Amino acid sequence: MNVLQALFFPPEQPGGVSSMVPYVQERFVRMGWGMELFSIPKRVRGKGAGSFEFATFDWRRYAGVPIVDRYMQILKDYEWWTKLRVKGSYDVIHAHHPVAALVMKKLFPDTPVLMTVHSSFEKELLLNGRIEEGGPEEQFLTSLYGELEHQVDRLMTVSEAFKTYMSAYVKHPERILVIRNGFDEKRFKPMAHENEVPQLITMCRLVPAKGLDILLRACAELKRRELPFMLHIIGDGPMREELEELAKTLGVYDDIVFYGYMLHPEEFMPFFDVFVLPSRAEAFGNVFAEAALCWLALVGTDVGGISEQIDHGVNGLLVPVNDAGALADALEQVVVDPSFRYELSRAAYEKAKSTYSLNRVIRQLKRLYVGAAELGD
Repeated sequence: MNVLQALFFPPEQPGGVSSMVPYVQERFVRMGWGMELFSIPKRVRGKGAGSFEFATFDWRRYAGVPIVDRYMQILKDYEWWTKLRVKGSYDVIHAHHPVAALVMKKLFPDTPVLMTVHSSFEKELLLNGRIEEGGPEEQFLTSLYGELEHQVDRLMTVSEAFKTYMSAYVKHPERILVIRNGFDEKRFKPMAHENEVPQLITMCRLVPAKGLDILLRACAELKRRELPFMLHIIGDGPMREELEELAKTLGVYDDIVFYGYMLHPEEFMPFFDVFVLPSRAEAFGNVFAEAALCWLALVGTDVGGISEQIDHGVNGLLVPVNDAGALADALEQVVVDPSFRYELSRAAYEKAKSTYSLNRVIRQLKRLYVGAAELGD
């Protein structure tokens, strides 16, 4: 069996897909399968020409909108790069981005193409204040779900919550398969430790959608309550300078460490006590499972895939979105009570180990690939 994993971003790019797909490849290759990773380099921009059409809607009604025009050019660029670089034949193509899926199906119509939707570009743009709700950008991007349903041989996503979200934009939502992400336990080295001052850690791209402004306000409230803590922020992005200024304004800059991007944060994470991320939306939230596998207590918002991972009060704590006071209350519980924190972290580890195993993902994908290849013959 020969499988192509079609990504958009290169596999070394930080993010949920990159934290899983290379390990999937490693496992399948070890089993004797052929599996390659394909992506488009950042330098390939503006190379594609010609036209790209959709079967389920006319994109020209949105022409002239910068984000739409850029998306259409990216489709052409990906097609140009694929024609240039992909020379072999494959039994199955598994795409992890709408651009990859649509291009692969266009160029290899007789090859089964499976598509996993990992996140929502339109929700990210909305939450980051770059587009308006109901605007042409959102209409165009949500129309792509119906196009994917029409074009690919199997449509998948990573959580029941995101399946529900996609259901509004497809004809047969019951056919969407949920395969939750999985992680190689060997990457994680949890260790027992005692920190005199509770160490909080968060890891994400520094954009409005991740809610770090709310986290800083919650930390300011912890300080007002005279509760000891240190917050470690791993990640980079356009909000970094704004967040640093907010931390200074709130009087918590000296209680926070901004690290920037880190290549292997799982090697660093086991030394901390609590993972916290108050996202405003999250299709799955890989980083919560990764933190759980490092024996950290979890605190997150009651949205999307986060609420599927955290059973409130059992293996972590859930708070409403945009509620700094509720987040401060939750953090206080895990800061002041080491025994409770320990119970949450061990329960989080057990759930992540049993539910988000890479072995489970490999079994599910193997069945899918074999079935798709047989139907494609």
